[in-house]
Amino acid sequence: MHTKGHPRNSLFGMSWNPANVTLVIMLTLLFLIFLLLFLTLTAQPAMGQTFQVLYTLNRGSDGSEPYASMTRDAAGNLYGTAALGGHTGGNCGSYGCGTVFKLANQGSGWVLTPLYSFLGGKDGSQPYDALTFGADGSLYGTTYAGGEPPQVSGCQQGCGTVFKLTPPSSALGAWTETVLYSFSQFGGYSPYSDVVFDRAGNLYGTTYSGGTDPGCGVVYELIRSGSIWSEKVIHDFTWSGDDGCEPVAGVIFDQAGNLYGVTAGGGVNDLGVVFQLTPSGNLWNYTALHSFNEDGGILPMGGLIFDQQGNLYGTTSIDNVGGAGTVFELSPSGGSWTFTLLYQLPGGDADYGPVDRLAMDASGSLYGTDCDDGTYGDGAVFKLTLSNGSWTYTDLHDFTGGSDGDSPCGGVTLDPSGNLYGTNLSSVIWEITP
Repeated sequence: MHTKGHPRNSLFGMSWNPANVTLVIMLTLLFLIFLLLFLTLTAQPAMGQTFQVLYTLNRGSDGSEPYASMTRDAAGNLYGTAALGGHTGGNCGSYGCGTVFKLANQGSGWVLTPLYSFLGGKDGSQPYDALTFGADGSLYGTTYAGGEPPQVSGCQQGCGTVFKLTPPSSALGAWTETVLYSFSQFGGYSPYSDVVFDRAGNLYGTTYSGGTDPGCGVVYELIRSGSIWSEKVIHDFTWSGDDGCEPVAGVIFDQAGNLYGVTAGGGVNDLGVVFQLTPSGNLWNYTALHSFNEDGGILPMGGLIFDQQGNLYGTTSIDNVGGAGTVFELSPSGGSWTFTLLYQLPGGDADYGPVDRLAMDASGSLYGTDCDDGTYGDGAVFKLTLSNGSWTYTDLHDFTGGSDGDSPCGGVTLDPSGNLYGTNLSSVIWEITP
């Protein structure tokens, strides 16, 4: 009896023989070719960051060990400071007293030009923080040491300066340095911070040491009268109560003319504070907005930034387990400020996390550097993005200690296209493009 059924060797109803096998293979290959062509034409380019080294300081005339973020002009040129390198000998020894430099993109690459090399005398020594452009097109900054010879024992190599660098009047000319003010022990000394202008053209900043309590530092104002700048201490830090101590970062203004900053020490728990200074006649009233404790990070060394709603953002360099630090927000509400821990940064085996201020893009994302953590323990660049009420951490680059350098302790500089620029203590200047 004959039984109906499927052929024993068949595929799609065809008998399995050499001719049919060849046809199936050809059709399959043709299909795969059309599929590959379709995917190639419709695929979007992969999104990611590209890291590149723009310039490596030669640790000589160019300078070495840039600690701070760079300042960008309207043409896209970058300006920065190096704490060491430059002039050697005398007070500078073999390490140099530091430099100010310019980095310009000339199409085929980036070209670095040293603008000034500090001599370690009255002109200053060891510029640690970022530069500030004045309305006159000059650059303003501070040096940690140097200046007029000290009259006290608190700073043997000079108590530091506030300086001005004036651009040349012709393309072949040189930048000219002018010391606006030399610090002394009792008016505050040894500034790590940058300076900021008020609307009248006066300068404000902090010193790490000096003041009535020599170890705590001050917030100062430099008032101009003609060519003379005189110092006014607007807050003298002490160890008492909720007062701060040892400000590393500078101060910033809000729209109402109040000043805000952080201190690395002091406060109720002696772990640092966020403070506000409010002008009242000839005086400034101090308010501690937040005293740090082990739950929200400690040792805030980086400066603050504002968003468009008036909220403050900052970082601590160590978290509650002695690790990679934190990112925080302070929001004003009804005359008080609410502290929120936004993110506890990954890591924790190294010395410091962020030690410079954050940068914010137009969408409200935050960018910063981790000085000593990251995958290889040589530092990292990160991004924090707000989505549905929570912040997402993105690791943009982990430094290896090789040609990309290590210890990116300065913050990042953000341009309008979203490119990030920064420096390493190993003298590498780098760019990350989105």
